Amino acid sequence: MNQQINNPLLKFLSRSVLLIWSISVLYPLLWTLLDALKNNEQFFLNKPWALPAAPLLWSNFSYVWSKYHFGTYFINSIVVTLGGTLLSLLLAATTAYILARYVFKGSSLLYVIYIASMMVPFNLALIPLFFLINDLHLINTWTGLILVYAASALPFGIFVLVGFYKSLPKELAEAASIDGCSDFGIFFRIMLPLSQPGLITVGIMTVLTTWNEYIVGTILTNDPEKYTLPIGIAVMQAEMQYRTEWGPLFAALLITIVPVLIMYVFFQKQIASGITAGAVK
Repeated sequence: MNQQINNPLLKFLSRSVLLIWSISVLYPLLWTLLDALKNNEQFFLNKPWALPAAPLLWSNFSYVWSKYHFGTYFINSIVVTLGGTLLSLLLAATTAYILARYVFKGSSLLYVIYIASMMVPFNLALIPLFFLINDLHLINTWTGLILVYAASALPFGIFVLVGFYKSLPKELAEAASIDGCSDFGIFFRIMLPLSQPGLITVGIMTVLTTWNEYIVGTILTNDPEKYTLPIGIAVMQAEMQYRTEWGPLFAALLITIVPVLIMYVFFQKQIASGITAGAVK
């Protein structure tokens, strides 16, 4: 049940805080958009936060897309992000279901190992990770990036989904078993559809992490045809050297930000419900 604030002072303070917070979040995005429509002269002759002068340079977006190969980077980011997310969801859902529903020797220890791996700084694994991927001949491949991103997202997915599966009534599985449904049928026909809020939460968090990932991408790829968007922005800035084109650079940032922002706007309710769904039973 929603609770309303009746105290006028508290209502004013809460709305003021929300307004200030909203401005602090939206202003950088608006500032990035305005700067993406400028040329270099406007950056150097006017204040950086001044409004862009006419004509607005919407051509900065097409310029970045073609000259700096952001079309290729965009496709690479989509492929590795979707691939890593789907693979991590499949592995996390099946593993979490087993850990939550079946008791076997070492199950608790296995769960603790998964959760403990979230506390290990990922940078410590970069060197052995590189040699492992290199030995598998997966350097400069989508497959190598997808496997690494899926594995790195797996502990968080298991952590969220184990609590979610434990909150589901056991009677559902028992009734399905009495009706002759196999273990695989119970999982794919009943439990997996019911875990949709948790899956959406894990999926969106994985997409956000993978889409913005930079360090692993730079280590496992040295072929420009396999660069993702974060690497492309860094390469673009390096290619500019002493002639930084600020307008196109801000346009490149927007190309990277907007897809994730749109996805978050559409799925924000699912994120909140998925995080809290397994908190109570």
